[in-house]
Amino acid sequence: MSGLKRLLGTGGQGILAPGVYDAFGALLAQQAGFECLYLSGASIAYTRLGRPDVGLVTASEVADTLTLIRDRVPLPIIVDGDTGFGNAMNVKRTVRLFERAGASGLQLEDQGFPKRCGHLRGKTLVPTLEMVGKIRAACDARGSSELQIIARTDAIAVEGFDAALDRGEAYLEAGADVLFIEAPRSLEEQDRIAERFAARIPLLANMVEGGDTPINDADTLHTKGFRIVIFPGGLARAALRQMQGYFASLLKHRSNAPFSDRMADFDELNRAIGLPELIQDSARY
Repeated sequence: MSGLKRLLGTGGQGILAPGVYDAFGALLAQQAGFECLYLSGASIAYTRLGRPDVGLVTASEVADTLTLIRDRVPLPIIVDGDTGFGNAMNVKRTVRLFERAGASGLQLEDQGFPKRCGHLRGKTLVPTLEMVGKIRAACDARGSSELQIIARTDAIAVEGFDAALDRGEAYLEAGADVLFIEAPRSLEEQDRIAERFAARIPLLANMVEGGDTPINDADTLHTKGFRIVIFPGGLARAALRQMQGYFASLLKHRSNAPFSDRMADFDELNRAIGLPELIQDSARY
């Protein structure tokens, strides 16, 4: 085994996956010591489109982004596949596309179209049986069981907590490798999810700053029974503050000098992105 499946097979070990949206951030996350990454569809919308997460990102845009990250970083990558970009037949095509591009895990959700961020209002759901069909289609389409199929339900906000648990049961039975019950509203709901499912299937917890779910640290969530913890939008939110500060300083001072203590210089940037190694490698040719 390799990649995400191997990490999930490591007894008791939890996975902390930061959200990334390009190869630069993915490389820095690897250098920081992370073992797994989460390619966030929301963050792709934020950074590539300058738009909210309301279903505007296409499958090809996600696949292109994944291809560029995979060319630079070998870490396991969980990919946000939204709704699979259509019905069960679209799901099969999405699975093949993302698997070829280097996905280690593919997350599919049960929202209707247009989908939106799991912590926004106004979501709709497809029927449980339709989502079950999508999960089965995803499992059938993958070339290898190394690709982990992550089934997400957004039912808590639409149909209620008990309905979300019922959908979780159906998605487990359909063959999902990992279960993701989105946006529990309290620590009690998190505990109930873990009590119901943790012994039977790996669980994923999503930490969204300012969202519906109380923010918890990864170690506490691992102890509760959530094997995977993602912080999908944290990098984009951190970058927002840094960029706003940079642009405000440059506009005010007409120079980067007052902001320089918060910036890398030319050589530091080139070291981080591997210029010395690239020059050494190119000398061989």
